[in-house]
Amino acid sequence: MRALGDTPVLITAGTAPSRNYPANQYPFRASSHFLYLAGLQLPGASLLLHDGYSRLYVPPPAPDDALWHGTLPGDEDLRAATGVDEVWPISRLALNLDTVPEPGRLPAVPVEDRTPADERVIDAIIDLRLQHDPAAIAELRRAVAVTVRAHAAGRSKTRPGARESEVRAAMEYEMLAADFTPAYSSIVTICGEVLHCHDRSGICQEGDLLLADVGAETDSGWASDVTRTWPVSGRFTASQRAIYEIVLAAQREAINAVKPGYSYRDVHLVACHTLCRGLRDEGLFVGDVDGLVERGAHALFFPHGVGHLLGLDVHDMEDLGDRAGYAPGRKRSQQFGLCYLRLDRDLQPGMAVTIEPGIYFVPAILRNEELTAPFGDSLRLDRLAHFADVRGIRIEDDVLVTETGCEVLTAAIPKAVDEIEQS
Repeated sequence: MRALGDTPVLITAGTAPSRNYPANQYPFRASSHFLYLAGLQLPGASLLLHDGYSRLYVPPPAPDDALWHGTLPGDEDLRAATGVDEVWPISRLALNLDTVPEPGRLPAVPVEDRTPADERVIDAIIDLRLQHDPAAIAELRRAVAVTVRAHAAGRSKTRPGARESEVRAAMEYEMLAADFTPAYSSIVTICGEVLHCHDRSGICQEGDLLLADVGAETDSGWASDVTRTWPVSGRFTASQRAIYEIVLAAQREAINAVKPGYSYRDVHLVACHTLCRGLRDEGLFVGDVDGLVERGAHALFFPHGVGHLLGLDVHDMEDLGDRAGYAPGRKRSQQFGLCYLRLDRDLQPGMAVTIEPGIYFVPAILRNEELTAPFGDSLRLDRLAHFADVRGIRIEDDVLVTETGCEVLTAAIPKAVDEIEQS
């Protein structure tokens, strides 16, 4: 409210959609902006803030709510839990917005002055949520602790003949047992070249790599986001190990670059250079690494950005678009690959980001002459057959920017080759 001055703002929690008939609803998860400010999952609620005064509007309980849902918190309970000045029934919201309130109460918000997406409101929210306070960081650590257990369960369940869905179930069990949920739709697949593969019907076979992009969300809504790739048989082949080590080196170099004042775009480019150098050393590229990266050659194998903001949303504040992810004056590149970079801000203490480089052998890219032709003899397509058993590898950690550098929150999840083969 200090940031907004006399600008009023209404933040809604949202409601749970029905799967088919009204009473059969999907689990409710409040809007992250509402959850950040109010701290409670309140279906159908709205929070009105104006000039130092706050009011929470909530739907009244139905006469039979106690039967179906048990005793619900009353107005005084909600006021104490959220810290708002007043709690009113949602039926009075429209009346309050269009009329002058009682003396000493929240000022009216004239209809003609209300806008759906006031830039000042968006910027105030971004400023609040970009850098996490100690309470938020504590919640991220809670999410990570369960995610560590989930990944250990996934590795232990992996074997030739196991279904991808079995591994997923073992991982998500750890979340449900903690009364948490997945922070996003879990990716557990032997088709690692499909970046967001949600088909989990595959059967793990000897020689396959399993990519698991799985993270927990706490009961208060804070997310973790971790990817690991491990061999189904327990040991990497020589070609799998070679590509895996390139990805791991790129991830470690990028993490080392995370520090206050350093551009996240430059962190991405650090990963690109390391990946490109490794691919050149394996004979997939020919030429000067700097020149290859400048031309975007690496994107043929690493077509996405190195990561994103992390917080209440797994892609934090991405609903606000590039206004949240890109600093004022910065715009997305038009170059293939770099155009998918989700974040271009200078890093500051308290920011949480993911670092997730990968190498993918995507047929739709590598067989596309429009994408490959510009690199001519610099790209050795004849070497692709040597890595036929790789498909896709990604390694992702959650990283907190500190005053002097960074902390890898998810460091307890193994990622070195010998650690994975021994776990």
